[in-house]
Amino acid sequence: MKPGLDELLQEYDRLLNSQEFNPSELDYSIIDYHIRLLECIDVVDSGCISIFDLCHREHVYYSPKFATVLGWDADRSKTDFAYTNGLIHPDDLPEIYRAAVYYIKLGFALTDRTVTRNYKTIFDYRVKGKEGNWVRIIEQQIPLEFDKNGNVWLALSMVDLSPDHDIESPFRGRLKNQQTGELYYFPPDENPDKMISYLTNREKEILQLIAKGLISKQIADKLYISVNTVNTHRQRIIEKLNVSNTYEAIRYAHERGIFG
Repeated sequence: MKPGLDELLQEYDRLLNSQEFNPSELDYSIIDYHIRLLECIDVVDSGCISIFDLCHREHVYYSPKFATVLGWDADRSKTDFAYTNGLIHPDDLPEIYRAAVYYIKLGFALTDRTVTRNYKTIFDYRVKGKEGNWVRIIEQQIPLEFDKNGNVWLALSMVDLSPDHDIESPFRGRLKNQQTGELYYFPPDENPDKMISYLTNREKEILQLIAKGLISKQIADKLYISVNTVNTHRQRIIEKLNVSNTYEAIRYAHERGIFG
């Protein structure tokens, strides 16, 4: 049985509290350096950027873009986690914390936690947008600074609207090795036979058409959707089934009888 949200929040807090900091040893002037750089990026990039201080458990920077892109109260979001959590789709919120707990445990189990700078988490989920409707975002997080004992001190988060506008699909999470490009999908222990159930009816329909030899343009014409939408579905099918290409996805589906 999956743990509930309250249990996940307690485990998340426990993990963060397991790091022991000496605030007098932390050079907070480095935050000003990072903020100056991020403010320059904020001018030319559409994403929303934040820095989280794991010592004081607060955001020390929260981009104004959260207000202009998502319609969020950026000042309130810096410290009011209940407010921010309330903007996340209720089906996705527990999965976000479940994935966060899993990846944090992996990182904290390392003898040298600074190795985690080579990895970033990529979460794709639904939040309330400017119009009060659900929109998909992609959030990428990386460790930004460590204390002298190797504890993760500052974490950088980059949020942008997802090119995938499907609000029916649930949370998706993965960890990327930035040196090798390897992806580690969440949940890692999922029964492979159940992965096919993650596909929406539209994705199954498109996969069947691909299996019949139709190209994206033909599928788009048949279903009265754009080629970009078809390609987005193709990529999502690959990600959900944790395969390398649509050929493997077709074989995977055939082996599990999805085509009848």
